[in-house]
Amino acid sequence: MARGMNHVYLIGALARDPELRYTPSGTAVFEATIAGEDHIIGNDGRERKLPWYHRVSILGKPAEWQAERNLKGGDAVMVEGSVEYSQWEAPEGGKRSMVRVKALRMEQLGYTPELVQDAGGGVRMSSGMNEVILIGNVTRDPELRYTPAGDAVLGLGLAVNETWNDRQGQRQEKTHWIDVTLWRDLAESMKELRKGDPVLVQGRLVNEAWTDRDGNKRNSTKVEATRVEALSRGAGAGNPAATPAGPRTQTASSAARPQSGGYGQPSRAANTGTRSGGLDIDQGLDDFPPDEEDLPF
Repeated sequence: MARGMNHVYLIGALARDPELRYTPSGTAVFEATIAGEDHIIGNDGRERKLPWYHRVSILGKPAEWQAERNLKGGDAVMVEGSVEYSQWEAPEGGKRSMVRVKALRMEQLGYTPELVQDAGGGVRMSSGMNEVILIGNVTRDPELRYTPAGDAVLGLGLAVNETWNDRQGQRQEKTHWIDVTLWRDLAESMKELRKGDPVLVQGRLVNEAWTDRDGNKRNSTKVEATRVEALSRGAGAGNPAATPAGPRTQTASSAARPQSGGYGQPSRAANTGTRSGGLDIDQGLDDFPPDEEDLPF
């Protein structure tokens, strides 16, 4: 199995004032929403500005140190971290899951950014950086589909393993279950991937929204790939890796259709167009899964 890799880099504005809270066990949690826009050139040659809003968390003593910096909504920051998968029992029954960014580092930038005001009372940077790099194993055989407009789309479930030593020196493991979407030439070039295959994925984090069977609005975060590399099955041999089976994050309704984007090269390392994922950004800031105090981190 492939050795896991999990890196996220964001440059954006704090959509609103960040918050510091504590779990029942006393763990400090610093939470912020980083917001910006990806400027994409579509295959029609027109530029599209795709807003993004990503939840970021810092835990423990670093959370308290970060809170002492008194960052405010509208401040420009750089975040280095990883994609974090969490799952919990919902109060109404059943399991819920979410993907957010666990920050290892957050630095204020030395300039005042150009901001865009949204209808929810928050702001976002008019530009920014939104990049994620993952190495994991495909969790299921993907199926190539086509939208009514004829665009190829391939959905990958990715299991990304994380290992670390706890305070007692014991080795711990966690698997992050991440949904990845490939479009057009990139999707068609990766249609032969199979369950268990190790892959490197480079792309951007996107927000998606849909309505569940009970009429509740749901949101999720997934990766929209701009580059995918198939790795050798022996990559990272001898290192603990994710077992390619298990839960996965909720996916958006098939009603969410892509924006037109750019075409890449038809190879196993290709670029493709991107889309907003259909999230109503201006109304989506407070509509993420609830912050239950027993939410696992």
